[in-house]
Amino acid sequence: MKLLEYQAKELFSAEGIPTPKGQVAETPDAVRTAAEALGGRVVVKAQVPIGGRGKAGGIAVVSGADGAVKEGERILGMDIHGYPVHRVLVEQAADIASEYYLGVTVDRASQSIVIILSAAGGVDIEEIAATDPDKIAKITVDAGLGLRDFHIRQLMAKGGVPAEQVRPMSAMIRTMFRIAKARDAQLVEINPCAALADGSIVALDGKVEIDENAHFRQMDLVEQEVPEADHPLEREAEEKGLAYVKLEGEVGIIGNGAGLVMTTLDMIERSGGKPANFLDIGGGAQAEVVRNALNIVLADPDVKSILINVFGGITRGDEVAKGLLAAFEEVDVHVPVVVRLAGTRSEEGRKLLAGHDALTPAATFQEAAEKAVALAQGGNV
Repeated sequence: MKLLEYQAKELFSAEGIPTPKGQVAETPDAVRTAAEALGGRVVVKAQVPIGGRGKAGGIAVVSGADGAVKEGERILGMDIHGYPVHRVLVEQAADIASEYYLGVTVDRASQSIVIILSAAGGVDIEEIAATDPDKIAKITVDAGLGLRDFHIRQLMAKGGVPAEQVRPMSAMIRTMFRIAKARDAQLVEINPCAALADGSIVALDGKVEIDENAHFRQMDLVEQEVPEADHPLEREAEEKGLAYVKLEGEVGIIGNGAGLVMTTLDMIERSGGKPANFLDIGGGAQAEVVRNALNIVLADPDVKSILINVFGGITRGDEVAKGLLAAFEEVDVHVPVVVRLAGTRSEEGRKLLAGHDALTPAATFQEAAEKAVALAQGGNV
């Protein structure tokens, strides 16, 4: 479960993390009311659970209520990476001196909690990692031991935090850690965490993701869930019993088994591409399931090619092939599709698909990934 920014900030504020004054608005009239109440310069921000809102035009800094209404009318109804904007947050603009990234997340590899700090706030942490990895400071915290003072000192030193900002930022990190544990959060993020001209530290943005397996312990948050917190394709996939997560790449992924799909995502990255989604059709998937999966992936406008990677154990390769052929008869397959079948009845499946113009076969996993990336980038195979 993903909280929208205003929901995350309500949680932060209740726990003592400073946030700007703001109001949520769903209509231009409500935007005007909020802007007039706040006065002066305000920020109008689309409420969607995804990064890159500013680059997509979903954030505007304006002076006065008229400017806020104009931008509110523009932003409300926008589509940002597939998420429709139904509400905006109108809040006081801040006099920013410097920006930081702060994050508390779970590292499954080390089975620990990781706290991340970067002096290059305001952009995606992935972008920081790619362009200037030396600006990212991390510490690993054993969940049993908990967060200690020496952890904070190490993080502040690694992150190069000025002495006057150490105390308020340390308090903020401790609170974020407490929220993560108390709320079963997989991610608690503030980006940017802003140091203001008056020396105070404020959370200018907020992101919280709750482990869906812990919803029964977080019913007060679950009851506040709004439809736009999930991607429309994720909701449609859930209704059809599919495990689907929207990502930001261009290669659509369909596989059987979470482990195989995760490995496929990694292979696409190693081959120079970016996955557009995670989609697991599960074990024993029948033709209808495969057809539904293909329909979901094809509905994503970001997808430029599709890789179907199936290793047959319970799932039979011929059933996968029948599902593909049925889908091709019913939908407009407007992007190239690469298929790699291995395991149970894979040979029979390949025979069923042989000669189909819309399909590109691949003998190996690596070959399939390389072909899918090349096709997504407009190349030939």
